[in-house]
Amino acid sequence: GWKLENGYMEVVPGSGDIMTKEKFGDIQIHVVFANPAEIRGNSQNRGNSGIFLQGRYEVQVLDGWNNPTYADGQIGAIYGQWPPLQNPARKPGEWQTYDVIWTAPRFNADSTLKSPARVTAFFNGVLVQNNFILKGPTLYIGQPTYKGAAHGAEPIKLQAHGDKSKP
Repeated sequence: GWKLENGYMEVVPGSGDIMTKEKFGDIQIHVVFANPAEIRGNSQNRGNSGIFLQGRYEVQVLDGWNNPTYADGQIGAIYGQWPPLQNPARKPGEWQTYDVIWTAPRFNADSTLKSPARVTAFFNGVLVQNNFILKGPTLYIGQPTYKGAAHGAEPIKLQAHGDKSKP
């Protein structure tokens, strides 16, 4: 349900998330995206989306240009866990980049956590996450935990939060 044209995809509100067919564990990815040029809404209702590594750990995508919101919901945040170190967001409508280095969590044979996930991320060339250790999968509300979350490689999910974005 996403719009495909001129070499990019655009979220169509109400269309749902999309995922890669291939599954990934440790990965380095480069993502290029733009938030809508026309400013509508504020805070989390402005260009909101997300890149979900292993389908469950979110690097926040949001229109971060002059758009105050809560700390761990800002663009460049590990959603619900840690704010970005800086906010180098460009104006709405301009192309932006993420370069993300992801180390997947490891689990023991009994499904207990062996080592947590880690992420280093650059947003528009600026370090925004420096080897951050995740507390567990992304939750909208509550404290993340790895309990009962053992998994291996999983798809990358691009979130359709209801706002238009162009990844």
